[in-house]
Order: sequence, then structure tokens, then C-alpha cells
Amino acid sequence: MATDSTPPADAAGTAIDSVSVLSEDSRRRMFTFIRRARRAVTRDEAAASVGISRKLAAFHLDKLVDAGLLRTRYETPGGIRKVGRRPKVYEPTDAQITVSIPDRRHELLADLLLDAVLTEGADESAAQAALRTAEQRGRRMGEAARDEARPGRLGPERGLTVCEHLLDECGYEPVRETPTRLRLRNCPFHPLAAKAPDLVCGMNHAFLSGYLNGLEVSGVQAVLAPEPGECCVRLGPSAPAAGLGAGEETR
Repeated sequence: MATDSTPPADAAGTAIDSVSVLSEDSRRRMFTFIRRARRAVTRDEAAASVGISRKLAAFHLDKLVDAGLLRTRYETPGGIRKVGRRPKVYEPTDAQITVSIPDRRHELLADLLLDAVLTEGADESAAQAALRTAEQRGRRMGEAARDEARPGRLGPERGLTVCEHLLDECGYEPVRETPTRLRLRNCPFHPLAAKAPDLVCGMNHAFLSGYLNGLEVSGVQAVLAPEPGECCVRLGPSAPAAGLGAGEETR
């Protein structure tokens, strides 16, 4: 998740489906052959690489294409145009498969730390730069989500409902404890958070706080509340604004 947009829907499910496709031996060996070829490969070449028939190879190659692991086009090998139909060739896509249960998002943490190193100001420490970068990334993601959904005014209940989508996609495993309180059962940055809790938990808190601010959710705040085996941050009611009495929260 190296961009400011939310992750693709059901990314974990897509990765698991891709791994399932590669569980068949001939299919996995053909995929490896095509990746290592560094060029487009014909069906005959793929079949010969694992010693199976051209028809059976076509079946396995179609499965790899459907899973988004290969793409196809028609091309004459060697670039020499010959009479007749050009053969279908296969080449790998840019898809990267990562499966982790429970979900981990170490690439997000690495990306934030890289941004912090590249943008660290003369008047801030490395840790301060990391917190700033995390808050800015979360805020931009919240702003992008708001621009896309145009949800209008968001009070605590509706705001947390909107937040649940991002939190689920990022692997936090959100659980609604009450209408205005969200508990995060999984830490996407474990076990790195255990190695440097002040830094990683601080960045996590800054990221989620920034997201709430960018989404413009009122009456909710991200708070550090570490629990063993869970995320160190919870989302819950913020202190009532001055002039609001009990029961006057915006929903």
C-alpha cells in the first residue's frame, strides 16, 4: 500500500486464490518457466517445459491468466511475420502475491519510513519525521475516501462505519464494541511493533488519527490502548465539544 488510495477490495482473497492456482505442480512449473524466460512464451514451449500435451498446457495457462498471473497476446516469435495466424504467447504480469494470516502490512510501514528519511527536516528528529509522515499519509487517504464517497457530515456512528472498510482492508480486523467504539483485533505491523513499540505504535496512532481527520469524522478519536495480541490503537468517543450537552452528539 504504497499509494494514498485505499487498498484493492478483497486483496487477501485475491492473493489466496492466486496461491491456490499455483498449488498444481505442472501449472506452477510452467509459471516459473515463463517468469524466468524474460520473454513471451508460446503454448508449445510452455508444454515442452514440463513435458505435457499442448491441450493440457492450454488448460493450465488459461487458469494462470484468469488468476491474473499471466497475460496473453498474439505475436510471431523472433519478430518475423509469417503467413497464417500468429500464435498466442504468454508473459507474466506485474502481480505480486503476499499471503499472511493474520494480515501483515510491513510494506506500508517500510514505505512510511522511507518517506520519513527522504523528507526529514533539519529541525526534526527521525522519529518526528516518521510520525509526521504517518499522519500525512493517513490524512491524504481519508481525504481521498471522502472525495470518493461524498458521505456528507460524519458523526461518530456513521464515521466509524465508513472507517471500518479501510481498517478491514488494512488488516486491523475491526470489531464494533459499541455504536461509537471500535476495537482493532489485529496489529498489521506485528512483530515489528514489539521490537520498537514507541516508534511503530506512535506511527500507527498518527496514521489512524490522520485518517479520521482527513475523513472529517467528528466525535471520534484514535487513542493508544495497548492490549496483548491486539492493535495498540482503539477508536472511540472524543471529549464533547464545548457547548454540547449530553445526547447532542452528531450522528
